[in-house]
Parts: sequence; C-alpha cells; structure tokens
Amino acid sequence: MTDRKLEGRTALVTGASRGIGRGIALALADAGADIAVNYTRDTDAAVETVAAIAAKGRKAQVYQASVADEEASAAMMAAIGRDFGPISILINNAGIASRGKAVADTEAAEVEKLLAVHAVGAHRLSRLALPQLRRHARSDIVVISSIATLHNASNGAPYNMAKAAGEALALTLAKEEMKNGVRVNIVAPSLTVSDMGERLARAVTGEEDIHHLDAKFPFGRVPTPGDVAAAVLWFVSDANPYCSGQKLNIDGAGLASFR
Repeated sequence: MTDRKLEGRTALVTGASRGIGRGIALALADAGADIAVNYTRDTDAAVETVAAIAAKGRKAQVYQASVADEEASAAMMAAIGRDFGPISILINNAGIASRGKAVADTEAAEVEKLLAVHAVGAHRLSRLALPQLRRHARSDIVVISSIATLHNASNGAPYNMAKAAGEALALTLAKEEMKNGVRVNIVAPSLTVSDMGERLARAVTGEEDIHHLDAKFPFGRVPTPGDVAAAVLWFVSDANPYCSGQKLNIDGAGLASFR
C-alpha cells in the first residue's frame, strides 16, 4: 500500500515563514520530513516556523535568501546540502503580489519584479536543486501557482503572467527530469487565508476580516493553507507513484471566486 509518510526525506520550502508556505512546511513535517525553511524578510516568523517543526520532532533550520538573488540562492542550496544532505523535495512557493492596476497603468518594472520571483526564481531554485534532487531514486518539485491563470482577471497582468510562466517551467521540467526520477507538479490555490490573501480581499472588498467571504465560497469557508498543503503532500508522497506534469486547482470545483 502507498501512504503519505516522508521519513528520511528533506524538503526545501521557499517563502515558508508565513501563510501557505508555512502550512506546507508544517504538513510535510507532520508526515516525517525534515524542513529547510526559506524566507526573505520576517526572521521572527521564520524562527517560529522552525520551532513549530522542531516541536513535531523533525529537524528544521532557517535560510534567508531571496529567490531573485542568484548568489544568495546558490549559497543557500550549498548550506542546505551541508546541513541536511541532499534534499529530495523542493516546494517553489515564494511569491509577491502585484499592485492591481490595469496594463495601461503598470510599468514594465513591476512585471519584471514579479517574474523575477514567481518564474525566474522558481527556475533558479529548481536548477540549483537538481544536482541534489537527482541523487535520489525519487524526488519531487512542486510549483505553487494560482487559479489566476485560469481566469486572467483584469488588473492583474503582472501576477497572471508570472504565475503562467511558473507553470510553463513546471510542465517543461516534468518532461526533462522524468528520466532522473524527479516528479514535477503544480498546485494552484484560489484566495486563501494568508497575509497575501487577506490583503487582496481587503483591497477588493474593503472589509478587514477575510472570513466575511466564507459564505460565498464552496464548502462554506475560504480555503486555508492546510487545504493547499494537503494537495502538496499527496503529490510528493508515495501515495502518488506515477503522477507528474499535472496541475491541481484548489478552488472547489471552479466555484471559488469573490470578485
């Protein structure tokens, strides 16, 4: 039988100090993985995530690096290899939001900034991680995308473009790395209870509490990081023996929308 146990495996989760990244890190730790916790700015939150993982009996350590920085990312990957040994799971989760402006009002620099994190950053981390990932009989990469790529809503071109490029990376990489035992898949959340999700909901609706939207969402609630993490865990575990190059939308049958 297959299961969702990850004992003996090490995962790097980018953007893991808060929100969806933290939820994924905790879920993988619950399943037995040791976790390299990447973050950019919030040291206190990253340390809290490590403490929560350690409380589960798993090894965890923080690594500060922007995925948009080649030198910092390469140094991080080398440090993780020394501290943990070669990773067998990479979760490309790090992300930033766009300002919500129309194309006519958006400078190219904003598009470049989002692409640098969501797409080029995911490419960079995947490339740097592959020498470690290829050392295992089975390894996994998951790109965290968004249902934004299904709708391409107005006033979101930088984000829509960046997430679409990240998906193209994942689908290409799945074909290239099949021979090396690396499965590559995509998890695409809808609006989720997180710092970024709460800011977006506040900007669109003017309401402070994201949970005022619960009744508008499938199953009567806005999705949580745990909902996203459940999909990630399935993709990277032995419960998934054969699935690669696939995308799973966490959007309640396509009904998750608040606009």
